[in-house]
Amino acid sequence: MVSLFDILGPVMVGPSSSHTAGACRLGLMGRAIAGGTPDHALIRLHGSFAATGEGHGTHRAIVGGLIGLAPDDLRLRQAYDQATAAGLEWEFHDVDLGEDVHPNTALFEIERAGEKVALRGASVGGGRIEVTELNGFPVSLGGGYHTLVLLATDRPGTIAAIAGLLATEGVNLATMRVDRTGRLEEALMTIEADQPIPDVAIQAIRAFPWLHWARRIEKIS
Repeated sequence: MVSLFDILGPVMVGPSSSHTAGACRLGLMGRAIAGGTPDHALIRLHGSFAATGEGHGTHRAIVGGLIGLAPDDLRLRQAYDQATAAGLEWEFHDVDLGEDVHPNTALFEIERAGEKVALRGASVGGGRIEVTELNGFPVSLGGGYHTLVLLATDRPGTIAAIAGLLATEGVNLATMRVDRTGRLEEALMTIEADQPIPDVAIQAIRAFPWLHWARRIEKIS
């Protein structure tokens, strides 16, 4: 089924839903995973992003997303000035990831308050995005749900404890994925939910002694 959104595209600032709106959403996702506006971001652009991104405003849109500007925010036109005022330092480079990788792919290395995160994502059309890798773990995040990302030490009962806590707060889970580096080593959990993740749940989860960090990613409109 083709929706009106697919025909008209998203409400946005810029000439291209893939190169501008999608790029901005990738920046927003990176910012959310970092826990706020980064101090520094290294972004590598692949394929069409690298070849035509400058003319389509891809670089400016990503920088705008990293400081929290939405795809329809008119301040995207001044994203570089806004980002400098926000204390963000950024740099772009081109990268060739091969023919089998989506042409609108970006690699992010983001640092905030001494903590680093790395992610890979693509703008897949109509302003939609998919983040496929986070800190070396495979993920599938599109920003269409209220999302919780957790990095913890693999311990028995972790999944049940977190799922039970969210259920107690009335949060209905849409998807859950857990990947780990090995038994009782690091594990990354991504949870997409129908409702926003409440503060009380975040606080309780962050109190778990085996947790390294938790990020709440609000649904990206």
